[in-house]
Amino acid sequence: MKVHEFEKIVRKLDLKTRNSGDRLAWFEYEGRMILRTKRSHGNKEQPGNLIRQQLKVNEEQLAGLIDCSFSKEQYIELLRGKRVL
Repeated sequence: MKVHEFEKIVRKLDLKTRNSGDRLAWFEYEGRMILRTKRSHGNKEQPGNLIRQQLKVNEEQLAGLIDCSFSKEQYIELLRGKRVL
Protein backbone atom coordinates (compact mmCIF):
# COMPACT_ATOMS: atom_id res chain seq x y z
CA MET A 1 0.00 0.00 0.00
CA LYS A 2 1.39 3.37 -1.00
CA VAL A 3 1.45 6.37 1.32
CA HIS A 4 -1.20 8.28 -0.66
CA GLU A 5 -3.51 5.24 -0.57
CA PHE A 6 -3.20 5.06 3.22
CA GLU A 7 -3.94 8.79 3.50
CA LYS A 8 -6.97 8.35 1.24
CA ILE A 9 -8.35 5.76 3.69
CA VAL A 10 -7.61 8.09 6.62
CA ARG A 11 -9.62 10.89 4.99
CA LYS A 12 -12.45 8.64 3.82
CA LEU A 13 -13.04 6.99 7.20
CA ASP A 14 -12.29 10.22 9.09
CA LEU A 15 -9.60 8.48 11.12
CA LYS A 16 -7.92 10.46 13.88
CA THR A 17 -4.16 10.61 13.43
CA ARG A 18 -1.01 11.35 15.36
CA ASN A 19 2.63 11.32 14.32
CA SER A 20 5.12 9.57 16.55
CA GLY A 21 7.74 7.08 15.38
CA ASP A 22 5.03 6.00 12.91
CA ARG A 23 1.86 7.60 11.53
CA LEU A 24 -0.81 6.32 13.92
CA ALA A 25 -4.46 6.29 12.87
CA TRP A 26 -7.55 5.16 14.75
CA PHE A 27 -11.27 4.89 14.08
CA GLU A 28 -13.62 6.42 16.63
CA TYR A 29 -17.36 5.80 16.77
CA GLU A 30 -19.64 7.59 19.21
CA GLY A 31 -16.65 8.85 21.18
CA ARG A 32 -14.98 5.43 21.56
CA MET A 33 -11.83 4.22 19.87
CA ILE A 34 -12.84 1.10 17.94
CA LEU A 35 -9.65 0.07 16.13
CA ARG A 36 -6.27 1.40 15.15
CA THR A 37 -3.58 1.00 12.54
CA LYS A 38 -0.28 2.58 11.59
CA ARG A 39 2.21 3.11 8.79
CA SER A 40 5.85 4.10 8.88
CA HIS A 41 6.93 7.60 7.86
CA GLY A 42 9.08 6.29 5.01
CA ASN A 43 8.05 6.53 1.37
CA LYS A 44 8.28 2.78 0.78
CA GLU A 45 5.16 0.76 0.17
CA GLN A 46 3.55 -0.43 3.39
CA PRO A 47 2.41 -4.02 3.97
CA GLY A 48 -1.24 -3.64 3.00
CA ASN A 49 -2.10 -7.02 4.48
CA LEU A 50 -1.35 -5.86 8.03
CA ILE A 51 -3.29 -2.61 7.61
CA ARG A 52 -6.17 -4.57 6.06
CA GLN A 53 -6.31 -6.92 9.06
CA GLN A 54 -6.19 -4.05 11.54
CA LEU A 55 -9.07 -2.31 9.76
CA LYS A 56 -11.05 -5.61 9.75
CA VAL A 57 -11.69 -5.62 5.98
CA ASN A 58 -11.01 -8.13 3.22
CA GLU A 59 -8.93 -7.40 0.12
CA GLU A 60 -11.93 -6.37 -1.98
CA GLN A 61 -13.20 -3.98 0.71
CA LEU A 62 -9.73 -2.46 1.15
CA ALA A 63 -9.55 -1.85 -2.60
CA GLY A 64 -13.01 -0.25 -2.37
CA LEU A 65 -11.82 2.08 0.38
CA ILE A 66 -8.91 3.16 -1.79
CA ASP A 67 -10.88 3.63 -5.03
CA CYS A 68 -13.96 5.17 -3.36
CA SER A 69 -16.46 2.36 -4.06
CA PHE A 70 -16.78 1.50 -0.34
CA SER A 71 -18.20 4.27 1.85
CA LYS A 72 -17.78 5.14 5.52
CA GLU A 73 -21.41 4.13 6.12
CA GLN A 74 -20.78 0.73 4.54
CA TYR A 75 -17.68 0.38 6.73
CA ILE A 76 -19.72 1.10 9.86
CA GLU A 77 -22.29 -1.53 8.82
CA LEU A 78 -19.47 -4.01 8.19
CA LEU A 79 -18.10 -3.43 11.70
CA ARG A 80 -21.60 -3.86 13.16
CA GLY A 81 -21.97 -7.14 11.28
CA LYS A 82 -18.67 -8.34 12.76
CA ARG A 83 -19.83 -7.20 16.22
CA VAL A 84 -16.92 -4.79 16.53
CA LEU A 85 -19.38 -1.92 17.15
